[in-house]
Amino acid sequence: MSGAHHLVCAAGIPNYGDELIAATWLRYLAERAPDTDVVVDCLYPENAAARLTGIHPRARFTNVLWQLCLSQWGEDDPAVVCARVAEKAAGGLDGARVIHLAGGGFLNGLWPVFSGLLAGIVAGGESGGARIAATGQGLWPPVEGGGLVRSLLDRFDVVDVRDAPSASYAGVAEDAVLADDVFLGFGARLLRVGEEVPEVMVSVQSLTAEGAAGETVRWVAEVLRVWGVREVGLLECSPDIDREVLALAEESLPVVRRYSLDDVLARGLPARAGQCWISTRFHPHLVAAAAGAVGVALDVRPDYYGTKHRSLIDGGSGWRLLERGEIPERPVGGGYEAGRLRELRDAKAAVAGRIYG
Repeated sequence: MSGAHHLVCAAGIPNYGDELIAATWLRYLAERAPDTDVVVDCLYPENAAARLTGIHPRARFTNVLWQLCLSQWGEDDPAVVCARVAEKAAGGLDGARVIHLAGGGFLNGLWPVFSGLLAGIVAGGESGGARIAATGQGLWPPVEGGGLVRSLLDRFDVVDVRDAPSASYAGVAEDAVLADDVFLGFGARLLRVGEEVPEVMVSVQSLTAEGAAGETVRWVAEVLRVWGVREVGLLECSPDIDREVLALAEESLPVVRRYSLDDVLARGLPARAGQCWISTRFHPHLVAAAAGAVGVALDVRPDYYGTKHRSLIDGGSGWRLLERGEIPERPVGGGYEAGRLRELRDAKAAVAGRIYG
């Protein structure tokens, strides 16, 4: 069957996890379908292209489906959004071989307008005969009146989620392996090699966090004081959105080096076995734990980030999830075991095979 692969993802914000997920699938397709066109439908194509161009030789970047959803921003009824997006998307994806909604945490009650992505993919797939898939989805907290999202997912050829509440909500098989898309491509390329990295790393954020940025930074400072830590590395995941909290962290914490997003995407996460992390963010937890690092995750929004972090802990990260204000002992054990990483990677590869053959 001829036609392009359409990869729908949240790349371009920019944000570490979303760029990593997009890069994971582009690398997969570069290995298995280097001669097939890949249309990356993402939030901000210019930003995404600046960081992802070159991974797949035939990738190009656009924002057709995302722009249809964003044009409905402020519409409170997801059913209205979905109807409008479906009407405009039908026929607009003709010629696609696969339309694939890659993983992330955008398809939920925090941003209900993005349920329109599902409607657009269903409309485009059914009008053009494409295989349609959704992978690594975090659907919690659910869109209000979530029967709409469930009914749209029921029309997909492949549905894969990354946490237990999402699996129950989407009707995914109870014995399914639940894993984020990044596990598909985890390996040495995601890690910094050939240089020393700080013994303790910190990742803090503003986006979706309940409470002021200063509150989170003060908590981290107190944990470091109790642990007797005098030097830390600071990770930048979303430089635009997290500008305030990162500036506060540099002022208040014993930061010896700040790792920029572009540096990390190009050279890898500064993570290693035995290292210790404090993270509010999900993908640093995932990648650092996969590298063998121990750590604690601060739950800055229980209905969203709590679900995400628990999915990694339940899956074998060995980290501890903390409530705001809790001061833990410094962890001494954690990180994914090699066998568990292989299991997660193999499970994602099986899903990818069902999509792309």
